[in-house]
Amino acid sequence: MDPIDKPIILFDGVCNYCNSMVNFIIRQDKQKKFVFAPLQSARGRQLLLQYHLPAHDFDSFVLIHGQKARLRSSAVLNVLKNLPWYWKWTQIFWIFPPFVRDAVYNLIARNRYRWFGKKESCMIPTPETKARFLD
Repeated sequence: MDPIDKPIILFDGVCNYCNSMVNFIIRQDKQKKFVFAPLQSARGRQLLLQYHLPAHDFDSFVLIHGQKARLRSSAVLNVLKNLPWYWKWTQIFWIFPPFVRDAVYNLIARNRYRWFGKKESCMIPTPETKARFLD
């Protein structure tokens, strides 16, 4: 399968928390369902523009799949739905309306640099994971 046919996760490449979450997904995604691109990368910016999303606002985790872009908590829950069975319990959070889920998401997003720090540049994938990142 061509990597572009897989669900694409766009993430803040300089955020320590976001990078930790990407590494978590890579470890859990044994079937290699997802590919990744930092929001700051040329490919990330191109996808943001293609889906009419702000190319300067890196506060959202984005999941692109099936010609649809999902943001914030909806993106997170859709990713978790596709991880191994022991993560299925997280689907209970769909019972909360998006404005409630996204309020929690936005609180973390607004404070992520203060709480978890940030890097000077985007993460560089290891040789083992490089194939899962879009150029």
